[in-house]
Amino acid sequence: MINVKDKTVTILGAARSGIAAAKLLKQKQARVFVSDLAAKEQKSLEIQTLADENIDFDFGQHSKIILDADFVVLSPGIHSHLPVVQNLISNKIPVYSEIEVASWFCESPIIAITGSNGKTTTTTLIGEMLRAETPQSIVAGNIGSALSDFVLTSDENIWATVEVSSFQLETIDTFHPRVAIILNLAPNHLDWYDSFEDYIEAKLLILKNLQEEDYLIYNADDELLSEKVNHCPANKMTFSLQNKDASIFLDGGKLISDDKNLIGTNEIKLNGNHNYQNAMAAILAAKIAGIKDEVISNVLKEFKGVEHRLEYVGDIEGISFINDSKATTIESLAVALTSFETPIILIAGGKDKGSDYSKLNNLIADNVRQVILIGTATVSY
Repeated sequence: MINVKDKTVTILGAARSGIAAAKLLKQKQARVFVSDLAAKEQKSLEIQTLADENIDFDFGQHSKIILDADFVVLSPGIHSHLPVVQNLISNKIPVYSEIEVASWFCESPIIAITGSNGKTTTTTLIGEMLRAETPQSIVAGNIGSALSDFVLTSDENIWATVEVSSFQLETIDTFHPRVAIILNLAPNHLDWYDSFEDYIEAKLLILKNLQEEDYLIYNADDELLSEKVNHCPANKMTFSLQNKDASIFLDGGKLISDDKNLIGTNEIKLNGNHNYQNAMAAILAAKIAGIKDEVISNVLKEFKGVEHRLEYVGDIEGISFINDSKATTIESLAVALTSFETPIILIAGGKDKGSDYSKLNNLIADNVRQVILIGTATVSY
């Protein structure tokens, strides 16, 4: 645990993770100042929260006060290349992410999940497996609630399952999960990173502090990922749709682990190979955490998935409506397009993150009857 008492800390960004970090550091007796470019009128709830906590703040600008800090906590939505951040770096002020700061005070062993696709489903599923035996287990991170909201009640006897993004990993220092999971590597956020390689490097920072007694779970079917993690000293465990040498694999419609048929895919409510991969990663993590096979199987049989991810909404006049609005990458959309046998009307759009849409040409030609485009990315198609 790092002592922050009487340290002066600037929080850049007053969104969910920034507010959580500010409250945590205030409770740890740091002098906290929150700065956000948003106008006060847009942040009335956050302002009330900060005022209630007696935390100083500044909205609508980043004043020079932010430089009067022993360290800065950076919101994942603020690019490290921005002048305000570069100014901090040039002044040799350490810049950390909220998960880094929260980990300083987290007594629970951490299972950290990253990857280009499937993070939230896998994180949620692991959390359900852990909570089936230990209801107070923590589920946090990029999934919805900041880790900082939970660390004061953390305990070495309960696990914390944390979804982490590449943005959060960019500014870690000592963040040290007991179990790290990398689900896959595919081009994403190329509007943020200069190249796919830069994005990969950010993702692989999850390995930064792993030691021999830790665990790394990864997708053996992802050749690039398998190559990139080869140097990691942690105990490696793999999942695969085809490789029977993996720690857990799919064979004849069954998930096989430790030479044992754990569960059949026909018993799992989640459908599709991508979800079987998510389930296998979750199984390995839960087994490391000591969860019994019977409990794992029961959770898999009941788990219906996460909202907005291939979520069945309902039928109207024989037409099924599926909400997959959390599919924000080309790869996620490709998976969705192969998950249905009936003709598809695709509503797609949103923000262009620099992906190559031509990869969808054959899938759309084969599986989609009509495309409706919305959002700013429409011109990119």
